[in-house]
Amino acid sequence: MRNKILDEIEQAHLKKDVPEFFVGDTVDVAIRIVEGDKQRTQVFSGTVIMRKGCGINETFTVRRIVNNEGVERVFPLHSPAIESIKSKRSGEVRRAKLYYLRDRVGKAVRLIEKRKVVAKDQAESGSAKSAPALAGSAR
Repeated sequence: MRNKILDEIEQAHLKKDVPEFFVGDTVDVAIRIVEGDKQRTQVFSGTVIMRKGCGINETFTVRRIVNNEGVERVFPLHSPAIESIKSKRSGEVRRAKLYYLRDRVGKAVRLIEKRKVVAKDQAESGSAKSAPALAGSAR
């Protein structure tokens, strides 16, 4: 159990607008980079292979392939250097840590895209053509 005093101090430094993303998602992380007196934004795109920690110590690891070489970067979730995190697609995974992607090359690195669940009343209110297709595609 964590100390209540530390939790109260941490609350002031936590970001309020953290987007919802999960392990297996492909994300764009916009990072603020300071070079001398200039600032610029650089985007790091890749697959989230791990999230760990809690509170101010929460981090996530993003992996991508550059010039046939795997590059991983660990980001603190509540860092002021992170401008935005945008989820491009969500992958269907069954593990919390995707270390097995480190051994894969090429198309084997791709994850199956997570299917969106359509509510039953939305499927019924849709057109007659699309309703049977939606019902048949659900697992």
